[in-house]
Amino acid sequence: MKVVVFTLGCKVNDCESASLINELSSKGYDVSSELEYADLYVINTCAVTAEAEKKSRQAVARAKKFNPNAKIMIMGCASQKSPESFIEKENVIIVSGARRKSKMIDFILHCSNECRHQVDNDDTQYDDMFLPKTSKTRAYIKIQDGCNNFCSYCIVPYLRGRSRSRDIDKIVYEANNCENVEIVLTGIDISSYNSNGNNLASLVYALKGIDKRLRFGSLEVGVIDERLLEACKSLKNFAPHFHLSLQSGSTAVLKKMNRHYTSEEFLSKVELIYSYFPDAAITTDVIVGFPTETEEDFQQTLSLAEKVKFAQIHCFPFSPREGTVAYKLKDLDSTIKHERLNKLMDLSKKLKIEYQEKFINKTLEFVYEEDVDGYATGYSENYIRLYIKNYSGEKVKQVVPFSHYKDGMLAKIID
Repeated sequence: MKVVVFTLGCKVNDCESASLINELSSKGYDVSSELEYADLYVINTCAVTAEAEKKSRQAVARAKKFNPNAKIMIMGCASQKSPESFIEKENVIIVSGARRKSKMIDFILHCSNECRHQVDNDDTQYDDMFLPKTSKTRAYIKIQDGCNNFCSYCIVPYLRGRSRSRDIDKIVYEANNCENVEIVLTGIDISSYNSNGNNLASLVYALKGIDKRLRFGSLEVGVIDERLLEACKSLKNFAPHFHLSLQSGSTAVLKKMNRHYTSEEFLSKVELIYSYFPDAAITTDVIVGFPTETEEDFQQTLSLAEKVKFAQIHCFPFSPREGTVAYKLKDLDSTIKHERLNKLMDLSKKLKIEYQEKFINKTLEFVYEEDVDGYATGYSENYIRLYIKNYSGEKVKQVVPFSHYKDGMLAKIID
């Protein structure tokens, strides 16, 4: 049987889909992650924005274009939030949710033509899924699920449930047994990792013996302290790239967002990182046009970004999500939001170039991922995308960047 596991949304969704793909492949199924002809489609949905939810619904119609007679199973945040928008769709036989996704294997093995609504609301136990299928270079290892933060704009905690963490021994086992050259620790809120008293720093120390490059997924600024940074320093091959979610540079807006820090506290944690890793890449997320954001608030965001010297800013306009506290606030005019978005994007481009220029003619570690337009491409330890001509041999090389190119830099191998 041909099965497509199609994924929308975050890296956690990607990791969970990869677990299903690997397990189904081991059971003899022909499995793909791309939308193409199949007998069965499993659609892993997203609801982080209204647009993501819309694309999740549209994925059903897209699948049916490849095979009008195929069976379709739905899981993920969009179906957890609004199962009714999928239940009545033709060909859909299972509507599951964002939790206990490992159960999807049993649904596939015993699928029928009758549509069932099987959303599981249990968020008391971590759902240990199967080992995921990984790329040749990078393995995303899921260490945590759920979130307790309840930021006023975010629907995810209501869908994913409360924070729960994977057993530390299982994480170490997977890290030691994967064949990839880089590992990324991922989850909905990995900063809240806590398994039997072991926090994120404890986990990093437990991974001290692995002979692979280790990188974090997104972090909350509150997790940054000397113990965590000392743990990172102790690793053989830590990637000094910290993606710290900012969301706003205005303390007043942060309070309305229910973010648990001030702009001054954020900056002090950045300075602590630089004291341990002077060349660290600090990237971030910023929401532009939160309902209470004034022009002065926005200028504070621009000012803080300049002070931090972000290597990259992922910025996007505020998207009202029904069921959140911020949904009840009066939304800003879309023109204002997009004017501010464009200004922040321009600043992001400027800061990215300034960060990359620091590494011209300096040695970086390049990990090969794929070929693009005649160049070998991959990322340095500090997450600069590198492009190299005439590349061959081992996946890891010492290289020297020498000029800007596309979204990264051209580099040459050190002989």
